[in-house]
Amino acid sequence: MDLELNDKTALVTGGGRGIGKAIARELALEGVDVVIAARTRSELETTAEELSNETGRNLLPIPADTGNSNDVRRVVAQVVEEFDRLDILVNCAAQPAGGKPALSLAETTETHFWADMNVKVMGYLRCAQEVAPHMRRQGWGRIINISGLAARRSGSIIGSMRNVSLVAMTKNLADELGPDGINVSVVHPGLTRTERTPGMLADQARTKGISIEEAEEQMAQGNSVHQIIDARDVAHVVAFLASPKSIAINGDVIAAGGGVDRAIYY
Repeated sequence: MDLELNDKTALVTGGGRGIGKAIARELALEGVDVVIAARTRSELETTAEELSNETGRNLLPIPADTGNSNDVRRVVAQVVEEFDRLDILVNCAAQPAGGKPALSLAETTETHFWADMNVKVMGYLRCAQEVAPHMRRQGWGRIINISGLAARRSGSIIGSMRNVSLVAMTKNLADELGPDGINVSVVHPGLTRTERTPGMLADQARTKGISIEEAEEQMAQGNSVHQIIDARDVAHVVAFLASPKSIAINGDVIAAGGGVDRAIYY
């Protein structure tokens, strides 16, 4: 299928590693020039060089903290100056879930809450506010917010709250921007294989006294396909949502976690 993405321009926040990197790679393979933004300059530059060599597209690394409004304005202005357009925004800059135990009610503080919400919710909103005028001027755009299946599960107070907030934000943006040719959607990854996965498997194997292969098999039981979803699997979904082919999907949520067992959503 031709996704009609050749020569479009995308901004992927959190694009230096993990799901963000996989998304940047997939978009570039589809012919998109991609700007990747994250806080770590060295990681961004390494990723940009790697993906540019692999795909032959322009990969521009811009260090930035989406928790800071000035950084967001600077990044978007630089993208438009460099490429004279901005077609796709993928919001993926956030503290990944699952890296440490969730905080209990007693442990949850305002500092934890605001730090997380400022980057994942306000950071996504900041980026959307900055790119929307450029997309409106073009009469076309796609905004994809990477959220997570904590929106559909308990177990992490802040994790669930931030992801549910993103769904509400997305629907509001979709209703406002849809008439201007801009579709907005949410993708909920679940447990996803990234660069962090080998370390997580090694820790689980050591803690449980089992082999890494057994730890991986146990981890794969967390969804209904009984496979650990790879970051590139999520990136395939995002590439479609970023394309003109996705016109029928606006303000909606796409779960990309391999299926939550026994849960029904409608």
